[in-house]
Amino acid sequence: MTRQSHSLVVSHVSKTYPGRRQPVLHDVSLAVEPGEFVSILGPSGCGKSTLLRLLIGLDRDHSGEIHVGPDKITGTSLDRGIVFQDHRLLPWLTLAGNIELALLNVGWPAARKQSAVRHNLELVGLAGYENAYPHQLSGGMAQRGAIARGLATEPSILLLDEPLGALDALTRIKLQHELLRIWQARQVTTVLVTHDIEEAIFLSSRIFVMQASPGRIAREITVDLPHPRDRTSSHFAALRRDVIEAMGGEVALAA
Repeated sequence: MTRQSHSLVVSHVSKTYPGRRQPVLHDVSLAVEPGEFVSILGPSGCGKSTLLRLLIGLDRDHSGEIHVGPDKITGTSLDRGIVFQDHRLLPWLTLAGNIELALLNVGWPAARKQSAVRHNLELVGLAGYENAYPHQLSGGMAQRGAIARGLATEPSILLLDEPLGALDALTRIKLQHELLRIWQARQVTTVLVTHDIEEAIFLSSRIFVMQASPGRIAREITVDLPHPRDRTSSHFAALRRDVIEAMGGEVALAA
C-alpha cells in the first residue's frame, strides 16, 4: 500500500534526548490506515509518549519521517486532535467555552462553531452540560469533554495519550465502551497510547507493542475479534498472553 493511501506513516524514526547516549526511540516504523483504531502499547519508559509528541508535531528533532497522507509533519496541525491523560479543561471556562477555545483559530463562521460544540457534546453524551464548569463534572464526564474538544476541529487523526489512565477501574471500563462508540460513530483514524493490555485488545484493530532500552516496535499484533468484544472469552485471553509475551513477559509488566 502506498504512502498516499495511509492516514499516517512513520518511517524509520529515531530520537535521542541531549545528554543521553541511548536513544529513546530507535528505528520506529508503522502505518495506520484511514479510519483505523490502533494502540501503541508498552511499559513505562519505552518511548510511547515521546512517539506521540512526534505525531502531534510538538518535537521535530528526530531522524526519519512522519507523514499524514503525502504531507510530512513539520509542526502541530488542527488536522490532528489530541486528548491527554489529564483532561486539561480550563477551570474558568464552561464546558462549551472549553470546546469553543479549540475552535479559536479555525476559520469557520460563528454559527458553524456553535453547531460543532453542540454536535460534539451530543456525541460524547454531554448534551445539557454546556454551561457546567469542570469542577462540576465527574472525572469521566470531564474526560468525555476533553474528547469532544479533541474532535471539535473535525481532525482526520485523533491521538489519545493514556486518556483513561487517571480514572478508577469501573469508570475506565465504561469510558472504553464510550470511546469505542464514539470511534464507530465518527470513524476518525485513532491512535491510542496505553500501558493497559486489555484496553488495547478491547479497542484496537492492531496493537504495536513497544519495548524499552531503546524504545522500539517489538511486534505488531492484529486483533481479529468482532465488536462487541468479550473480555472473558478464550480468544481474548489468548491475545492477552500473546501481547504479554511480546512485551517480554512478566518482566515487562513490572517495569
